[in-house]
Amino acid sequence: MQKIILLVTSLAVQMGTMLAQAPTQQANTRFEQLGPKLPTPNTFRTASGAPGKDYYQNRADYDIKATLDDTKQRLTGSETITYHNTSSDALPYLWIQLDQNVFRPDATGNTATTNSLNPERASLAQLNPDAALIGKDYGYKITAVRDQAGKAIKYTINETMMRIDLPQPVLPGKSVAFSIDWNFHIVDATSTHARSGYEFFPKDGNYIYEMAQWFPRMCAYDDVNGWQNKQFLGQGEFTLIFGNYKVAITAPNDHVVGATGELQNPGQVLTATQQKRWNEAKGKGDKPGENPVVIVTQAEAEAAEKGKPTGTKTWVYKAENVRDFAFSSSRKFIWDALQPSVEGKRVWAMSLYPKEANPLWGQYSTRLVAHTLRSYSKRTFGYPYPVAYSVHGPVGGMEYPMMCFNGARPEADGTYSQGTKNFLILVVIHEVGHNFFPMIVNSDERQWSWMDEGLNSFLEGLACLEWDANFPARGIEPQSIVPYMQMDSSKQVPIMSSSDNIPRNTFGPNAYSKPATALNILRETVMGRELFDYAFKEYARRWAFKSPEPADFFRTMEDASGVDLDWFWKGWFYGVQPVDQSLVKVNWFQAGSQNPDISKVEARAAAQKKMNTISKQRDALSKDETVVAQDSTMKDFYNSYDPYAVTEGDRQQYQAYLNSLSAEEKLLTEAGTNFYTLSLKNKGGIPMPVIVRMEFEDGTDSVARFPAEIWRFNDVSINKVIATNKKVKQWTLDPFYEIADINTEDNSFPPVAQPTRFQLFKQQQRGGQGQNPMQQQKQQPAPARQGSGKN
Repeated sequence: MQKIILLVTSLAVQMGTMLAQAPTQQANTRFEQLGPKLPTPNTFRTASGAPGKDYYQNRADYDIKATLDDTKQRLTGSETITYHNTSSDALPYLWIQLDQNVFRPDATGNTATTNSLNPERASLAQLNPDAALIGKDYGYKITAVRDQAGKAIKYTINETMMRIDLPQPVLPGKSVAFSIDWNFHIVDATSTHARSGYEFFPKDGNYIYEMAQWFPRMCAYDDVNGWQNKQFLGQGEFTLIFGNYKVAITAPNDHVVGATGELQNPGQVLTATQQKRWNEAKGKGDKPGENPVVIVTQAEAEAAEKGKPTGTKTWVYKAENVRDFAFSSSRKFIWDALQPSVEGKRVWAMSLYPKEANPLWGQYSTRLVAHTLRSYSKRTFGYPYPVAYSVHGPVGGMEYPMMCFNGARPEADGTYSQGTKNFLILVVIHEVGHNFFPMIVNSDERQWSWMDEGLNSFLEGLACLEWDANFPARGIEPQSIVPYMQMDSSKQVPIMSSSDNIPRNTFGPNAYSKPATALNILRETVMGRELFDYAFKEYARRWAFKSPEPADFFRTMEDASGVDLDWFWKGWFYGVQPVDQSLVKVNWFQAGSQNPDISKVEARAAAQKKMNTISKQRDALSKDETVVAQDSTMKDFYNSYDPYAVTEGDRQQYQAYLNSLSAEEKLLTEAGTNFYTLSLKNKGGIPMPVIVRMEFEDGTDSVARFPAEIWRFNDVSINKVIATNKKVKQWTLDPFYEIADINTEDNSFPPVAQPTRFQLFKQQQRGGQGQNPMQQQKQQPAPARQGSGKN
């Protein structure tokens, strides 16, 4: 092909048009390896991203007895913790998390909060975000810490952390058991916007309790941090370890209690009718039921709302190999269940919700739980736990092993907007999905929010589209992250920022949407679905029931796919620059024929066209004769020479040229191929693949794709030659909006006018706020009935 390229260049010079030259090459380190940004591989965590031969994680088993006081909204508990030290270090003290202490007004998470406002327009909540905590006696009351013999153990409380000073260090491979007694006032979740707490229903005088972070929990001790005892400030979530739980929850005897794990004593807490429904929900034989079975009906819940408890019941739950434990309790709960097959295993999908959540929850919640378990299992590993709950109460969305709390409540009349329905679908899928990340792939949430929220949001988007192809899964769409990427970079922080150091107003895009979008771009544009899906599943499989770090994810994705992604991690995860490609111009060349019987005719026509200047035209109308015309002696050979006449030498030279070409090159010269030089600029910073759509004169189109490595020698400005058999009338970069380009106005050549911001604003206007469509339809008069046809 070298001869053809030389031919095109020669033609360009003859026409007086020079090929666009690239600017001076930029110093480009974007495609160098991450190198020192990643920790050095070792025997705990390997260079491939897999756990090493010396990888370890300590465990803690819990035996807990708790009593819920529905009159005083108080929880009292006693727990025995057996801590297993599998590390090679002797541990003279242990660290315990006291998360309820974050609700004390003097906690760092409250006193270190900053805010700005307009005092003339500010609400009380804006003026004092912690107003709901004033005058409340929130936080743990630790009443005892004892060893197995009942002897007091010295301890020190540092806000949300408690250090237990052991009489003797826990040696490698050994265990220690101790007990803690405690109690606390349960927070009002609606006023504190907490991750757990109660909601009071004034109409019937009852409560829903969604209980999490409710017992003192062990901190993690690992090869990366030692003790992860970073204070709980409220934003960075939880770093936990696995263990087995036996939990006995005593509540009023008219309450329904759901919890992490399997119910051990259904015969003692369920009526005979409810047990019959429970068995019915299991389906028949090996065939799972297709529709949820209501175990506690709305009528039974409403009757309980109007009655009074006559005593208490103790619900006993066991859970194996979980990192946390949550429960929910209320006399308002309706309970439905389904036992679908997930990767060949029967799993309980269940929902607890009050009548205020119907009809929306009864129709969708449990089916969404089952769908989520199937979707996530397909992309990671088979769901290993026996049950998954979705619970409705005051918490809009929060996750725990086998149990999650979800919002989305219909209007009082039972109608709901499409937005409310979509939020229910999204939040149930998202929170149930957290069973996989971080409940099983147990990342450090206190440090890296994106490792659970971002990965989970990505899978949530795919699961939403598997639920409904028209679902607005904006959390993974590149177009949706553009407004955030357009922000002033000084107001952003990299995804690779500690959870508590991400500004609150950008936490959602930073921890959820940007990493989720990045993964979607990897899957659809950079790697392709097959390579991405295999590598992502390998990461999930490697780190199930273990605790990965970011480097383990980055390395595994490359190791299992064979795709170098260091440039991608740098741009999307370590940087704050946006994506902004520009198609500056396009130059067009054609490979002219070297056949002298054709080329010289074309050259003659071109020369005559150029010679037909305005001066020549006016001189031709003049009667003045030139000197040569008047005096023939002034003529010589060149006055009769025709440079465009074809000679035998021309034909022989052309034949020699043809003999030098390969068959492929001959076809190219005869086809009249068009050569286009695209001048491209990377104005945003992140190098990304170049996707360009060509619309041809005959009405057809084609898309060319070039990998991000096209920018590896110059990350600012490049030229790319594209050869086509057809003439292109329109060029468009990123035609399917797949790289999150923040400015598409310069993505077309020739330029295409786009609607102004004012026009877009006018186009996007909607009707005023008011009733949802269901309410409007409900309140329309019923159509007149048709006659029966009888006289």
